[in-house]
Amino acid sequence: MPHIERAATRLLARAIVGLAMLVPVEASAQRSITLDEAIERSVIRSPQIASQQQQLDNAYLSQKTGWASFLPTLNANGSGALRSAQTFNEVTGIIEPGSSDSYGAGLSGSWTVFEGLRRFREYDAAKADVRASEARYANSRYQVALQTKTVFFSALRQEDLLEVSRQRVVQAEQNMEIVRNRTLLGEATVSDSLRARLDVVNANQAVLQGENALRAARFSLGRQIGIGQPVTPARPGDLEPSPLPYTEQEIIELAESVSPSVIAAVESTVSAGLGVSAARSQYIPSLRLSSGYNWQNQTASFSGGNTSWNMSLSMSYPIFNGFQRETSIDRAQYIQRVLRLQEDDARLGAREEADAALQNLLTAQQAILIAGDASFVAEEDLRVVRARYEVGAATILDILVSQNAVTQAAADVVTTRYDYILARAELVAILGREM
Repeated sequence: MPHIERAATRLLARAIVGLAMLVPVEASAQRSITLDEAIERSVIRSPQIASQQQQLDNAYLSQKTGWASFLPTLNANGSGALRSAQTFNEVTGIIEPGSSDSYGAGLSGSWTVFEGLRRFREYDAAKADVRASEARYANSRYQVALQTKTVFFSALRQEDLLEVSRQRVVQAEQNMEIVRNRTLLGEATVSDSLRARLDVVNANQAVLQGENALRAARFSLGRQIGIGQPVTPARPGDLEPSPLPYTEQEIIELAESVSPSVIAAVESTVSAGLGVSAARSQYIPSLRLSSGYNWQNQTASFSGGNTSWNMSLSMSYPIFNGFQRETSIDRAQYIQRVLRLQEDDARLGAREEADAALQNLLTAQQAILIAGDASFVAEEDLRVVRARYEVGAATILDILVSQNAVTQAAADVVTTRYDYILARAELVAILGREM
């Protein structure tokens, strides 16, 4: 009987090794990357960041255009025409001699002297749009960093869970050895041997599944940073929980006041208010100063010719323009109302998200302690149950139940640790500042 059992065990081990060879394992030359490098590469290749960068550039260009509206406009023109030496007089019907060549050049400029406060309001609105775009860009960077941290630490989590599965294999083989020894003494049943071998099979199957999950997580990290192959995350030096630099109330206040999403909403509301003021300035008359200098000659020479200049000051006030002013004011006021509501919602949303992330962080922090205690208790229970089995006071089912409790407790330790890390990363992304 014992030799049959050992042969069956060897055959089972060979089958498991064969299955493992079918599963792609991590190559020794697989690329490794740190968290900071992964975030940097993710930011460079992120379509979301590229889109926000384009919007920020457009905001800067609008601000530049708004500043240029205070400057005068300047235009230069030139012309030249050649005709025959004789021309036909349509009135007399006679061909008359004389040159009809003409050359000319001119320089003209204009400057809006006054049009109420419209240009000032539009320029201030453009600056507010720049600040809003900068906040959105910063928010996008933090969101991309959060996505990268999630993928990065998910790969580390799968790596640790795989180690838990491998430890389960070691424990299952130890259980198998205990059952084998009792079988040699005639104190174990065939059912004990079968159940112990089944536990070994299940443990090895869990290792195969963990290897697949780890490879998939590393592929996801590679995709996040723009590499089409698995990437190994370099484990940071310290992953243990650390105290927060702010109190719970301070975190909520920061979320409502300085988070990038709230800043963007506030600046958009400011820009909309200035847009309303700029639209109302259409009821104020505008003054425009214009000037020009022209030169005309019938020969291609700068000597001679006729010159002229002009200067004028004009006023414009549309008494009625088909309700265009009223329409533009109504639209600006509607946009202002919508953006003010969005600002209020952004504050409430930031408060809600910060509170949820903070509670998740605190919960995970407590769960780490609980999982650590549970792991210690489960390991001690397994040690006691094994000792009782060796003297015949427990069954193989007792060992398997205790073994599963040890594995689950170890997995909970890994899970709660990374839950804490990701909750803290989410809080950083909401506040827009490192902690």
